[in-house]
Amino acid sequence: MISQKKFDKEIDIIIANAIREDVGAGDHSSLACIPEEATGKAKLLVKDEGIIAGVEFARRVFEFVDPGLSLDVQIEDGTYVKHGDICFYVTGLSQSILKAERLVLNAMQRMSAIATKTNEYVKLLKGTGTKILDTRKTTPGIRALEKWAVKIGGGENHRFALYDMIMLKDNHIDFCGGITKAIAQTKDYLKSRNLDLKIIVEARNLEEIEEILKSDGVYRILIDNFNYEDTRKAVQMIGDTCLTESSGGITLETVRKYAECGVDYISSGALTHSVYNMDLSLKAV
Repeated sequence: MISQKKFDKEIDIIIANAIREDVGAGDHSSLACIPEEATGKAKLLVKDEGIIAGVEFARRVFEFVDPGLSLDVQIEDGTYVKHGDICFYVTGLSQSILKAERLVLNAMQRMSAIATKTNEYVKLLKGTGTKILDTRKTTPGIRALEKWAVKIGGGENHRFALYDMIMLKDNHIDFCGGITKAIAQTKDYLKSRNLDLKIIVEARNLEEIEEILKSDGVYRILIDNFNYEDTRKAVQMIGDTCLTESSGGITLETVRKYAECGVDYISSGALTHSVYNMDLSLKAV
């Protein structure tokens, strides 16, 4: 996983680009009717229910837009909220509050939806020892926000991008000419470039599990689109050789059964690509 410094840089890039996109040459609606020196106060109002996420991101947005804005947090990230709750108050120049409003809302609505869905998976996995992972199936340009939301919801992050972990999937294996060859060439590649990256290898059937186990240096085997029976067999075959991960269309209805097969991790793209935004609004007080 990427360092905190790298992650923070990604967040800074997201904020700067979003404000550039939304404000451009100026917020003419506010500039036209609100005096430059006018001050005001607004509240972040919850009109839904679930796990709130993005409060700390909002703090960073307000700081970027205007360091003079003051945030009074009432409810922290990761807290269950309901209709009528107030997450924070923001006070300062009215123009600055309005400039930050849409980015704060857009981000928090999506982050809260992701955190809420992730938490549903976490609750279903309770007691199994299996952990839920996100994927790279994220919205282009705001991956850091979505992965942050997964963590707030109680899940764990998979690799951040293509550069921080090796993941040999079916296409890599087929293009390379086989599992054993792909693993060997990957290990040579990492050694030649002095790179310390974990290797995950995808298996499509039990025969491929058997072949992967003939090579050392594999950190985790991705048991992809297996049924319950074959997943249990795969876990038994792998034993303590390396970690295990199930993936492939696993839903809230099936996640517990896959966990009970004994896998260490379950990854689900649905955490980030199939959510409905939480209803939030920023209202003047």
